[in-house]
This record gives sequence, C-alpha cells and structure tokens, in this order.
Amino acid sequence: MTMTTLGLAIAAIIILLILSGFFSGSETALTAASRARMHHMEKNGDKRAILVAELISARERLIGALLLGNNLVNILASALATTVFLNLFGDAGVALATLVMTALVLVFSEVLPKTWAISNPERFALVVAPIVRVIVALFGPITAAVEILVRLLLRMVGVNVDDDTSGLSAHEELRGAVDLQHMEGGLAKGERDRIGGLLDLAELEVSDVMVHRTNMVALNADEDLVKLVDAALASPYTRLPLWRGESDNFVGVLHAKDLLRALNAAGGDSEKLKIEDIISPPWFVPDTTTLQDQLNAFLRHKAHFALVVDEYGEVMGLVTLEDILEEIVGEIADEHDVELEGVRPQADGSVIVDGSVPIRDLNRATDWNLPDDEATTIAGLVIHEARMIPEERQIFTFHNFRFTVMRRERNRITRLRIMPLSQIDAAAARLSAAPHPTVTSNRAPSSS
Repeated sequence: MTMTTLGLAIAAIIILLILSGFFSGSETALTAASRARMHHMEKNGDKRAILVAELISARERLIGALLLGNNLVNILASALATTVFLNLFGDAGVALATLVMTALVLVFSEVLPKTWAISNPERFALVVAPIVRVIVALFGPITAAVEILVRLLLRMVGVNVDDDTSGLSAHEELRGAVDLQHMEGGLAKGERDRIGGLLDLAELEVSDVMVHRTNMVALNADEDLVKLVDAALASPYTRLPLWRGESDNFVGVLHAKDLLRALNAAGGDSEKLKIEDIISPPWFVPDTTTLQDQLNAFLRHKAHFALVVDEYGEVMGLVTLEDILEEIVGEIADEHDVELEGVRPQADGSVIVDGSVPIRDLNRATDWNLPDDEATTIAGLVIHEARMIPEERQIFTFHNFRFTVMRRERNRITRLRIMPLSQIDAAAARLSAAPHPTVTSNRAPSSS
C-alpha cells in the first residue's frame, strides 16, 4: 500500500467516524426530543419542527434507517482500519485495529455525539432533521423490509408490536413529568400541587370534597323571617340551604345578595318579605359525579352551589365551586372565613390532626403520601386500616406512619397524633449515638 493510498484510507476512516457520530447523535436527539415542544414550535410555524414531528411520528422507520447507516459506516471504517494496520504491522494489525477502532468508535462515534445530543435534543434534532429525512427516504425500502422481518420474528415468539401497548395515559405522563420537574427543582411544591390538583379532577368525586351534612349550615324556612334574616347576615357563607318540615327536606337556597336586594326593595322592612320569593330552587347532584364533570356543570349552569345526594336520594352534604377550585389552587380564604385548626405540627416531628381533616389536605400540607382511595378523612383511614373503632391511646402503624388516637367522642375519632416512622427511627438513632454518662461513686473504697 503506497503512502498516497494509506493517506486516503486514513482520511476515509476519519470521515466514516464523523458520519457514525452523526448517525448516533441524530438517533439520540430525535428519540429524546420532546414532542410537546416540537408541537409548540410547529404551531409557531417552524418548518424544521414540522420535519422533526414527521420523523418522530414514524419512529420505527427512523431508528431503522439511522441504525442501518450507522452500521454501514462502522463496518466499512473497521474494514479499512484492518487493512491499514495489516499493511503497517503485519498479522498483529488485526488485534491493533480492533483495539484502536473500538476506542475511536466508543469515544468519537458514540459517547461524544450522544452526550452532545442529549444535552439539548430539541436544538440538535432541528439541525439534523433535513439531512435525516433524506437518509430515511433513501433507506426506506430496506428499512421497510427489515420492519416486516422483525415483526414476523417477534410474532413467532408471541410478541405483537401492532397492539397498542402504551401503558400510560396522557394524564399519567403529565403527572410523571410534573413530579420529575419537582424533584429536579424545576417546579416548586405549590406549582406541583396546583397542576396535580387539576389532573386529579377526573379521578375525584364530589363526595371526596363536599361539606358533610353534619357540618352544613342550614336554615329552617318555617322560622320567622326576621330570625332568618339575622341568621343569614350572621353567617360567613353567601349561600345557605333552607329546609322545611324535616331537616332533610331541602326546599331552596338563600343567596345573601338576593336577600339584600329584597330588603332594599322593601325599604329595610323584613316583615314585608316572603321567603319563597327570594330563594332559588335547590340543585341536587349524585355523590358519584366526578369533580371534572361537576366543574363543567357549574360553568354551564352559571351556578356555584349544589346539594349532594346518595343513591337513595338522601342529602349527604353540599359542594360549591370554591370546593372544586381549592382542589387545584389550595385553600382559598377570605376575610369572612372561619379558620379551623386542623393540622398542628409538633416539635418532635409529629403532627396533631383533627379526625375530620381530609387526607388530601393533610398530604398537601405535610407533603406526605397517605392513600385516600378507601377513605376521605384521616379518621376514616384509621378506622379502615384498623377494621374497628379504636379506643383512646391506641396506637397503630401502617403506611410507614404511627397513628395514636388522642381523643374519641362516641364512635368518632376527633383527634390523632401522626408521626412518620422515619422520624421515629431518626430519633432512636440520635439517642443511641448520644454519649452515655459515666456513673461514678463518691464512696471511699473499703479496706480489707
């Protein structure tokens, strides 16, 4: 082999290594590029983003073409390198060529381009997309034949890639992306909770967020109107349900603004008012209605208030538009809200919680992950897990937390102390690591 031929062979090897790096980087960038970002850029008119979207949509053919090109140039580069080393070093050239080409391909054709591409896959994909589209079109017939062969081989072993095997829904993908961004510091806890609350609307029912009937403020429509007006004005709520005859016979909803308008029209004389002329008819919704459906219903009806009934038509509680919005943005408080102390963190790492506190609210406040599938309140969770109504001072351990029943009224758990087991283990470790005092005696030794 002449010097000229040797130089051309080395130059060809370098070019082939560069092409190999191009194929490797393109594969990494195009498979790692965010489809959401590409879609956004596509909507803004970026033509290169349209090319990337087209390539990603046929991912199997894209990967096949890039792998085919990468293997071609790698094999050709290795063959040329073997020829060069055989001419230079004789029979030992095969081993040397293998070592040298392995190092060159690993560093310059695999690790370097893939690391560069993964650092900013969208930008890299936009740059290489026009060239890759030509390569995919050129290798199209070959990759199509390879696809058919691969599918046949997979079917022989019982794998059907034509089935829709996507295990994650769009909501689950979004939730995973949000949690990942929070872990990496891209989203604050409040932002993560708001986005997560929005995604949870389709999974939660109105019974999960409603004000239970035992906590409802309702007025008796048969009461004297003066008393009704005083009670309505003293209440912190704008809308109040009214019952007549029996406490579960709700006949309407009194709105504070409607009451004020009627009082103004009557010159402030409440004796001239008729409660039937002021109240609006009640709206009953099933307890199994999802929050997403109920939010849409509130928006359609331009309403903010509904009574929740079970399968037997009995009123279980009430739900408001604010209750649903609070699942997204967290607690909404105004100057008329009565703040209830339901969650009280303690210095030892435990939390004293009222039994009526919803599990979701506790999880948000403490960043815990207690399950809320089988119960809505923290007291309900303890009863569900204990399979009994606990006595005071009973202690239970489940879901990596220790629950101590502090107070019980009849069959209701009204107060609990909750401590993560990690806090208990940490306290025990600190105690065991602390130096123990040495006990000395001041008594003089006795003489024999």
